[in-house]
Amino acid sequence: METYAYPVEDLYEAVFKDGDNFLLLDVRNNEEFSKFRVEGPFLKETLNVPYFEFIEFKEESIKKVPQGKKIRIVCAKEGSAKYVADILNSAGFDDVSYLTGGIGVWADLLKPVLIEKNDNFTLYQFIRPGKASLSYGLVCGNELFIFDPARTAQFYLNFAKTQNLQLTKVFETHLQADYISGNRLISASSGAQILAHENDFSMAVFDYYKIADGEKIQCKENKTIVQAIHTPGHTPGSTSYLIANRYLIAGDAVFIKSIGRPDLGGKVEEWSGMLFKTIQTVLKKLDGNIDVLPGHYMDWTEMSAQGSFVASLHVIIDNNRQIYDLENIDDFTEFIKANMREQPKVYAEIRKVNVGLIEPPEEEQEIMDVGKNECAASS
Repeated sequence: METYAYPVEDLYEAVFKDGDNFLLLDVRNNEEFSKFRVEGPFLKETLNVPYFEFIEFKEESIKKVPQGKKIRIVCAKEGSAKYVADILNSAGFDDVSYLTGGIGVWADLLKPVLIEKNDNFTLYQFIRPGKASLSYGLVCGNELFIFDPARTAQFYLNFAKTQNLQLTKVFETHLQADYISGNRLISASSGAQILAHENDFSMAVFDYYKIADGEKIQCKENKTIVQAIHTPGHTPGSTSYLIANRYLIAGDAVFIKSIGRPDLGGKVEEWSGMLFKTIQTVLKKLDGNIDVLPGHYMDWTEMSAQGSFVASLHVIIDNNRQIYDLENIDDFTEFIKANMREQPKVYAEIRKVNVGLIEPPEEEQEIMDVGKNECAASS
């Protein structure tokens, strides 16, 4: 059987839904593999044997790969994976394939999941498995609002086009540090207005609408309301968006298994104080039946049977009692400090990109944007 290429959508189906019995062979070097790899709830077995070992120690490397399994291979760009696939095929392996485009296409992949569809609005969650990050699309009438878009702006533009929607607004919950936002590219292509909080975007070199706490944005064709709720702590401008009093797009303010860490700005005590106040005076005052739509997930156990990442606020608070039951600022700050870990060095540069202070070449942005997020206060 000849080796063949498989698209990234097939890999997503295999690791998220099918539970297909295969071995994922990653032939990147050990360092790159340790930083970032393909993960998913149905991915049972992954093996890392670097490409150069197949060149220098061909027979030894072949013996490391178990016989009798379907083999899917991934590398940085595609070429190395195809090379190893051909070696394994010649060695008698029956079903060997390689990922089209390499690990970068996995890092950029976005998959839409329907959260709710009713007479007034349709709400989508866009899962980015390579980053464990989540963006959102709200459809009301013929309008599309996007929340926290990834760098791959064309995905959202195509999504609007295929559904005959006008992409009119792009909301930012906060100044992202772990990935590059696609807000400006979306705005430039569609004319969509960017909305963000001034406390995070005061240095932005592009035009945006300064959203205020409590402000309500209404769809043109019906009465679907998006209400801004200032939830500082992860960042000073962190803002959550309450949709129709039912769904809270929380960015990094609330996670299903944690909260957004307040130490990324280098002001751990000041920002911890903000976050503690947000928990006590904002989050705990909201209706516990509101469903929270977070900006990231920690692991696959958070995924619902429908393939989405969503939980009610009262369930989140109950599952994170070690955080939400802390009753004074000193204990809370000590908890944050005890869980602090070094943030990736690239985060400082990504912040500059996201306010427009620097504009690296596309190839460099692709490299900056790869890697799982490190935004939770507790691991």
